Amino acid sequence: MEVRHSRHPVNASAEGAPRRSVHDPSNGHFRALTLYAEDSGCAKAARDTVGSYLRTWGLEHAVVDAQLVVSELVGNVVHHAVPDDALATPGASRRIDVSLMTVPEVLVIGVSDEDSDPPELAAGEWISPELAGDFSEALLPERGRGLLIVQRLADAVWWSPGAKGGKTVWCRLDLDRLWAEKSA
Repeated sequence: MEVRHSRHPVNASAEGAPRRSVHDPSNGHFRALTLYAEDSGCAKAARDTVGSYLRTWGLEHAVVDAQLVVSELVGNVVHHAVPDDALATPGASRRIDVSLMTVPEVLVIGVSDEDSDPPELAAGEWISPELAGDFSEALLPERGRGLLIVQRLADAVWWSPGAKGGKTVWCRLDLDRLWAEKSA
């Protein structure tokens, strides 16, 4: 008979392989928040809630970057998203869903809206900031600056269409990188 010793309770799955408890933080976390674009405090509510979740999960080193990312993405929905005809209800508020997921070493943020038009993600660097010198402000695009900030902070940014319309903009923040930057 085999005896297993573990810091975490081990449950046997149907196949007999060990499975960690769903309460084990190394399995990751998930939280979701629904906001409405017509609420004047929705970006602040998203920032505050994200900060609270991350502090509770012991990820204080990710709070500032995650809050800025969420603020920019929610702000984009408030200012630019127009719901698809199939999703719009006359007189209804525009829904914004914010998702936070952690897996070891990674934080994934998703912001969903009811507009199927793809976001205007910058294709890449046009010119090195070092070469731009004192004229770097002239290189900023007239639109999409919020997404440019998100792309600078996140390790990856992408989007996916919703199954019934709308879209989600996703960001991945590498927690090890954020920890190293905050510790330096």
